Amino acid sequence: MTIKEEIRSQFIGALSEAKFPIYTLEELLNAMSAGAEPYCKAGDIAVTAEEAGYLLEYEDFPLSSAEKAADTIVERAGL
Repeated sequence: MTIKEEIRSQFIGALSEAKFPIYTLEELLNAMSAGAEPYCKAGDIAVTAEEAGYLLEYEDFPLSSAEKAADTIVERAGL
């Protein structure tokens, strides 16, 4: 599994309990199981919920699924 695939998988896992759609960054951060602490790590790359939030834009909301959120974050992170 590549780093991109691993980080994406971890984001999806962190949002597995979330209720979608998610309308705001605050809702997204609250929905992530680990809050703003580092929770996605692959190789030498670690991404916090707060860092992931900076990659999202107002136009990205509402987020319709964990997969959509993860895809947007890893794409914008350039992974």
